[in-house]
Amino acid sequence: MQAHIFISGMVQGVGFRFFIKTNAQKLGLTGWVKNTEDGGVEAVFCGGKENIEKMIKLCKKGPMLAEVKHVGFDWEEPETFDEFKIKD
Repeated sequence: MQAHIFISGMVQGVGFRFFIKTNAQKLGLTGWVKNTEDGGVEAVFCGGKENIEKMIKLCKKGPMLAEVKHVGFDWEEPETFDEFKIKD
C-alpha cells in the first residue's frame, strides 16, 4: 500500500522531516519526505496498511516543537522504493 501525505501548520524548522524519517524506518516503511514551498511537509509512505496508518497518526502529532494544523492523505498505487529518504 502507499499513502501520499500533506501536512500543514508550523512544520518546517522543527525537525519534522527527520521525525518522519526516523519513525518511518522504525515501522519498516519506504518512501520520502520533503518540505513544500508553501511551508508544509509532503511525504509518501509505502508498506503495510497498519504501519502506514500508525505513521499518519504520528504525523498528526509531529515532533515536540511542531504545531500540526492539518494532515491530508490519499491512497495511491504503490511504487517501489529502496529506502526512506529526505528529499531536498
